[in-house]
Amino acid sequence: MSGEGRGRGAAAVRKAAVASGATVAAAALGYAGARHLIRRARTRPDPERGERLAERPGVERRVVSFDGTELAVNVAGPEDGPALVMLHGFSGDSTLWHFQWKRFSRDHRCILFDHRGHGRSGPAAGDDYSLEALAKDLRAVLDAEAPRDPVVLLGHSMGGMAILSHAAQFPGDFGDRIRGVVLANTAASDLVRAIAGNLGAHAGQLLTLWTRRLTSAPKRVYALRQRALAGRGDLAFLATRLTNFGPQAPPSLVEYVASVGARAPVEVWTDLLTSLIEMDMGDALEHVRVPALLIVGDVDRLTPPSAALAIKRRLPDARLVVFRGAGHCTMLERHEQFNREVAAFLREVEGSRPRTRVSPTAAS
Repeated sequence: MSGEGRGRGAAAVRKAAVASGATVAAAALGYAGARHLIRRARTRPDPERGERLAERPGVERRVVSFDGTELAVNVAGPEDGPALVMLHGFSGDSTLWHFQWKRFSRDHRCILFDHRGHGRSGPAAGDDYSLEALAKDLRAVLDAEAPRDPVVLLGHSMGGMAILSHAAQFPGDFGDRIRGVVLANTAASDLVRAIAGNLGAHAGQLLTLWTRRLTSAPKRVYALRQRALAGRGDLAFLATRLTNFGPQAPPSLVEYVASVGARAPVEVWTDLLTSLIEMDMGDALEHVRVPALLIVGDVDRLTPPSAALAIKRRLPDARLVVFRGAGHCTMLERHEQFNREVAAFLREVEGSRPRTRVSPTAAS
């Protein structure tokens, strides 16, 4: 096979791998006899049971991004409050910020939106699911909802990566317009290495086997993912708990994240996830010249503490907080602790500089 042919084949394997990775990892553990662990996890005391996680704040608005993609935006809190913009993670939606908008909308203007192809936002115009497009979507939301107000950005996982992509494309925004950033469970590069190192050898072997069979059938990949992750079955619960939570997570939170992820369309699980796997936002960190709070769980298998530490080392003004026993969804699993850390950070950032409006020149 020629070098070009091998390159195409490797790209196909990579794309199928990222589309089916969660399913393979779950299957690996399921066949290893983890059902009794699932039953124990499902019957764990659940203080969050009955919480209206799907609730969205305020009135939904539509913001049209640079390429015509329509974004669903919700705003809560006082109109004259400091602006706090929340960016959710891969295959999620803005409802995963439930505990944050509930808390911070008391005294902040919370701006939440669904990324393209996620939640109530429209599919990407021109099938552009790149991180660059996500950053331009953020710019469109800022221009529409906080055109002259200083803001703090709060990004989880892919949302944090979109913030870094924004820094690469619009470095001048960081300073007067963007006063601080919270990067929760985020990586800047080497995502494949981080995930592979946390899944274990058996899951990695199964992943290799599956991708060889599925490289020529992306629709089959999606169908398998749908069957594995949709609904309230044990496999969906296991895959979500493995990739997103620590061992003490309330089962209702795991079930909710599984249900949201199952609704993501095929393009999100192929095109966008491929973009994330191949990203390298290391150079973008040079442009984040504002205070930063980094939050990660010490059992996060997708973006482990080593990824957060690598980011911290390249930022001039950053603080890293590690939640013991928490996984990838710290804003849900440890929402009280998460909110305390963010509240303290906001007090520092908003108290360090007068809250003046940004000039139109600086915001352009």
